[in-house]
Amino acid sequence: MTTVTTDDKAVFERRESAARSYCRSFPVVFEKAKGAVLTGADGKDYIDFLAGCSSLNYGHNDPDMKTALVDYITNDGVTHGLDMHTSAKAAFLEAFERIVLKPRNMDYRMMFMGPTGANAVEAALKLARKVTGRTNVISFTNGFHGVTLGALAATGNGYHRGGAGVPLTGVSRMPFEGSMGKDVDTADFLNRMLSEPSSGIEPPAAIILETVQGEGGLNAASRNWVRRVAEIARAHGAMFIVDDIQAGCGRTGSFFSFEEMGVEPDMITMAKSLSGFGLPLAMLLIKPEHDIFGPAEHNGTFRGNNHAFVTARVALEKYWADSDFQTEIRKRADLMKKRLGEIAAMLPDARLKGRGMMQGIDVGSGELASEICARCFAAGLIIETSGAHDEVVKILCPINIEIGTFSRGLDILEEAVGEIARSTKIAAE
Repeated sequence: MTTVTTDDKAVFERRESAARSYCRSFPVVFEKAKGAVLTGADGKDYIDFLAGCSSLNYGHNDPDMKTALVDYITNDGVTHGLDMHTSAKAAFLEAFERIVLKPRNMDYRMMFMGPTGANAVEAALKLARKVTGRTNVISFTNGFHGVTLGALAATGNGYHRGGAGVPLTGVSRMPFEGSMGKDVDTADFLNRMLSEPSSGIEPPAAIILETVQGEGGLNAASRNWVRRVAEIARAHGAMFIVDDIQAGCGRTGSFFSFEEMGVEPDMITMAKSLSGFGLPLAMLLIKPEHDIFGPAEHNGTFRGNNHAFVTARVALEKYWADSDFQTEIRKRADLMKKRLGEIAAMLPDARLKGRGMMQGIDVGSGELASEICARCFAAGLIIETSGAHDEVVKILCPINIEIGTFSRGLDILEEAVGEIARSTKIAAE
């Protein structure tokens, strides 16, 4: 077996596509990972405040998931089975029904498609159009739903949309809450546009939203706004879809990001941390009355990742069987909010955004946010930006991060911001 060392980084430049991205911000060959810490081939540790862009909510290499997966593999458990029945899938379906759906009085069918979040969004939009017989979809400014063509049409980011190569059609964009200022009720604006026969907006098959826009800059929708949008969807005969790919699986404090909002989405897209272990797995939750695809009418070769079913079941049983874990998430979220408030106070006009364990600081410019993240990386912290101009320094650490590690990571962020604040003050004097 060949061991890759830091001297071997040239192979990535030589052979990997220019489409690579995160590695440009973090140019290290990583070799090991445990909990909230990544270790480079040179032995240096990095605290992980990115966590696979919220794909590793429970951290790297959870020991119980790892044991279950290794046991399953060594016992020759089915790896690939298309959508055939397997014991691993049955155990996951039963656990999700018992631990997630029944306690919340939720009734959904579970559909598996390709293994990424974009695949779940594609399935949701396609099904909404089949159910309603309509073609138009409403999505929101700064929303991010994936980069395959259907999902990309619903995505607002201009850079990603520019990579399509074809017109992106079938979606009408509406302003997200707060995007037009505090005095503009964007839910009312949406309703007016759908109610006015001369608005030029076709009756929609679906309205899709994130309750917290992860890539869009941690814009957090209020309970009242989300409820209003759900009511508008129903009033106009549209499916209400919540994209919980990044904000779900505990990231905002509860298993689903909308649990305390009093809404019942027609469909919910899930992926990222659904497998619990970083393994590819995506799922679409569908109200039973909308489950009308015929056999294989929508499919995917890897719609049955049995290894992911194994770890996903363990994640549910370990973390969500009672309310203790949710309490721990909220304690960490409170600590994050307190520390970020203190850090934001160092910079003029900086402000906090997001909720739960999905928070960050809007520092006003992408250049400043990038400089902060670069200083953090040099000091051993992996952290990224988000927002229309990359102006938000965003924390997506594991939601079960050990408190000492969490505090050390926040200390690194505070020192990076402090250095910039001090140098800016000196320059101004």
